[in-house]
Amino acid sequence: MQGELAGKVALVYGGSGAIGGAVARAFASAGARVFLAARGRERLDAAVAAIAADGGQAEADCVDVLDPEAVHRHADAVAARAGGIDAVFNAAGFVHVQGVALAELSLEQFELPVQRYLRSHYLIAQAAARHLRPGGALMTIVTPVARMTGPGYLGHCVACAGVEALWRHLAGELGPRGVRTVCLRSHAIPETLARGSHAREVFQPQADAAGLSIEAMLQGAAEGTVLKRLPGLDEIAGSAVYAASPRAAAMTGAILNLTSGFLVD
Repeated sequence: MQGELAGKVALVYGGSGAIGGAVARAFASAGARVFLAARGRERLDAAVAAIAADGGQAEADCVDVLDPEAVHRHADAVAARAGGIDAVFNAAGFVHVQGVALAELSLEQFELPVQRYLRSHYLIAQAAARHLRPGGALMTIVTPVARMTGPGYLGHCVACAGVEALWRHLAGELGPRGVRTVCLRSHAIPETLARGSHAREVFQPQADAAGLSIEAMLQGAAEGTVLKRLPGLDEIAGSAVYAASPRAAAMTGAILNLTSGFLVD
């Protein structure tokens, strides 16, 4: 398959999920050989089948992104099979508590997103960086919450801010090798709710507390953006293809703002 990622090798963590699956399909459509990693075999197999049905190349492995040995072993195996890695995208997500103010937030609830998001990003970066070829890109997705005031998002806020800081630091460390880092900062993506995303479990308690459906809550979020709309999966995936491509060769330590103007830099 020809495309702007033809001949490239892409590794997508959380590749069976709504966002990871969309990114993996876009990478494959752009010509990349794609390796998907996630915990559940059934959804991984379905994601690979969807890519193959469109004429793309994809393989999948079950990997727990919180397990250091598993993450390193998998990255080594992908690099050995493919001869190297050109793009890594981390879309692994974790259910966590939102909508709870500091006074009621337990230490465990605060620590869970901080520990899991930072641990997984650290492990993925460390394992994949050894195999990323010059011109390669280390990418992830974050939310606007790193720049938001509370109440109700404390653990997720610190987690996203930490991921952005990690990627910014790694831009300087990996840059001399020609390896780039990019965060895609997205607002909520309504399409993910129908595709098994953990976002439903995160958003539902907030919607219930407000006496709204999730759909109504997200419509309110859309109205709070400059563009009066929320981003779509195709827009996220297309931005990931761009960030991985030679067209973004001068981009590193960067955040692509996909918040529909909810945040304006």
